[in-house]
Amino acid sequence: MSAVAVVSTGPGPDTRQRLVDAAIALFIRHSYAGTSLQMIADELGFTKAAIYHHFRTREQLLTAVLEPIIDKLAVVVDDAERQRGVHARAERMLSGYARLAVENPMLVSVLASDPSVHTVLKSNREWTHMIARQMALLADVHPGPDGFIRAQFVFAGIAGSADPKREADDEWLHARLVETGRRALGLRAPRRNS
Repeated sequence: MSAVAVVSTGPGPDTRQRLVDAAIALFIRHSYAGTSLQMIADELGFTKAAIYHHFRTREQLLTAVLEPIIDKLAVVVDDAERQRGVHARAERMLSGYARLAVENPMLVSVLASDPSVHTVLKSNREWTHMIARQMALLADVHPGPDGFIRAQFVFAGIAGSADPKREADDEWLHARLVETGRRALGLRAPRRNS
């Protein structure tokens, strides 16, 4: 089937999602900067015109890739900010980010480890502000440069450890990521209600 036939049936969500999924895979392999719309078209057997039907620019495609994970991250940040106390907020942010990474390893990888994606993120004021809030939730445990370094270390470590090809169980991995993050931040595990 030709790309034109796929697109001519209408701008269906399946085609759009296939483009997003192919973009994610190529961004992981080649980085955002190293991936062209032509490469995405070739990956799916589409014409470049078929991609333009859904996304006029590579930046629009990147936005479609990032928005779902940024929206989920915003929910985690909002929830963490509602907690009482610096340690409770950090604990909620740590656990929520670890869960997000375990459940969405490919998207977290694109978001956290691609320098060319960081450039695009920094150009969006809303996203930049939300990421600064995320960092502050962990960095505030140790005010000053030490806290910021620890927060960066934890977020990068979690993103790097949530490998989509892993063989570990999701719950096991989440528990290890949170436990390791607590150690790096100097947090105690929260008390369990009996």
